[in-house]
Amino acid sequence: MAATSLDTMPPDVLAWERYRAVLFDLDGVVTPTADVHLRAWTEMFNAFLVHRDARQPAFTVTDYHQFVDGKPRYDGVRSFLLSRGITLPEGSPDDAPTAETVCGLGNRKNEVFNEVLERDGVQAYPGSVAFIDYLERLGVPMAIVSSSANAVKVLDAAGMRGRFATIVDGVVARAQHLAGKPRPDTFLYGAQQLGATAEDSVVLEDAVSGVQAGAAGAFAQVIGVDRGAGATNLAAAGATIVVSDLAELVPAAREGENA
Repeated sequence: MAATSLDTMPPDVLAWERYRAVLFDLDGVVTPTADVHLRAWTEMFNAFLVHRDARQPAFTVTDYHQFVDGKPRYDGVRSFLLSRGITLPEGSPDDAPTAETVCGLGNRKNEVFNEVLERDGVQAYPGSVAFIDYLERLGVPMAIVSSSANAVKVLDAAGMRGRFATIVDGVVARAQHLAGKPRPDTFLYGAQQLGATAEDSVVLEDAVSGVQAGAAGAFAQVIGVDRGAGATNLAAAGATIVVSDLAELVPAAREGENA
């Protein structure tokens, strides 16, 4: 499947006031915390692999995008271990970060993530802020729909928490028994919280699994943000449009480029 170019998109499709909800993934869409997640996953998995079997190849950026990115944390652990033929006990969310269980490894990654976030902080992408400002002026309701249990902490660190009417994160998903991406449940729940349906809502995602979730939910538009997953991969997953930065979705920015 090929995503439609912004240049050939019918004007009414990007008339944002026609939509009742715009649903943003967080990491890699609003904030560059995908880099923090990548560093945390890499550190955690490589330490585990060396300890378990030094013959295993190191965890790579390709592994991150293929098996982990956009998924709930324990699903990401399970998916990557399966790719390496490694089976661990499931454990429970209360497992210590030192436990060699799926949940233990997930909790270990979360510790590393929080250490990096606290040390380095995070700022929202300028292009994303420009797009959020634009939607805010139009009065379009916005939500964060993230697999991360740290979404509120990241939004607070970036000074962006108050920009969104609702936040559906990993904590909410567990409380509401919502299946994670690539299932559409969290996006559908986010739209519902804003009084909208999939038919009048837009999903913005940088992860293949998140784009798949938007496509599975039959949302009006599923916009892929290519931060490294690859435009071709995002289009194949179901993105109707692929951009490299959300500033491209602001009409004034597009008109300036075409002037």
